[in-house]
Amino acid sequence: MSDEENIEWTSVISPASGWFDIHLSELWRYRDLIMLFVRRDFVSVYKQTILGPLWFLIQPLFTTLVFTVIFGKVAKISTDGLPQPLFYLSGIVGWTYFSNCLNKTSNTFAGNAHIFGKVWFPRLTVPISIVISNLITFGIQLLLFFCFYAYFYLIGANISFNKMIVFLPLLVLQMAALGLGFGIIVSSLTTKYRDLAQLVGFGLQLWMYVTPIVYPMSQVPQKWQWLIAFNPMAPIIESFRYTFLGSGTVNGFQIGMSIVTTFLVLFTGIVLYSRTEKSFMDTV
Repeated sequence: MSDEENIEWTSVISPASGWFDIHLSELWRYRDLIMLFVRRDFVSVYKQTILGPLWFLIQPLFTTLVFTVIFGKVAKISTDGLPQPLFYLSGIVGWTYFSNCLNKTSNTFAGNAHIFGKVWFPRLTVPISIVISNLITFGIQLLLFFCFYAYFYLIGANISFNKMIVFLPLLVLQMAALGLGFGIIVSSLTTKYRDLAQLVGFGLQLWMYVTPIVYPMSQVPQKWQWLIAFNPMAPIIESFRYTFLGSGTVNGFQIGMSIVTTFLVLFTGIVLYSRTEKSFMDTV
């Protein structure tokens, strides 16, 4: 008997087939690789930059300043009695995490084709690592928000934590899942339709303005409230703001629709992503 016949293989790589041939358990086996990708994503963004990680703070600060001047002072849009900088920053921090997850995972196949074509590993490790690395950025910007919160609390602003603060991890998880789901759907489709990548940034800008970031949901006319149910990010941002500031319009039906939409989008994304990875090297 030859030596080759005595070999016991620890793992076998075989071609996947079918729409639902998905092995999510392998992601845990490749958790070290995910963390390597997380480090790569986090370090490479601000490598060889002058200000480095300070951009994590500069971007939300300048955006908050612009929103305060344009929407608060000029347009005089109501913030439901909340301090304007705190109101806008609370929306910006949550929206930035979601939009970064969507925007960066939407380029997974095209941006990593040079790696995918050389070695095999679970392809979902790349978008998942992007979501985790963006979580670090979210944490830093959340600390910035807490600094603003402490200042306005000390000067006597009418703000208070809500008991829903215990659901904050679930809100963050939902933002991550929604951004990941939409991102890998776009990534899968852009392997054949490259022009879709050009619509991501434009689409996110439009999406932001139909989400209660620069205005509270209470300012939406009652006859249009039903449209909020079709925007899964609206109840997330409103709940995020309500959690920290104690002000916001939280509707159980809208929250339920948002959760259902998130599950459907993530499931569709994983299935489509798994299907696309089998043949994307022929089209990228």
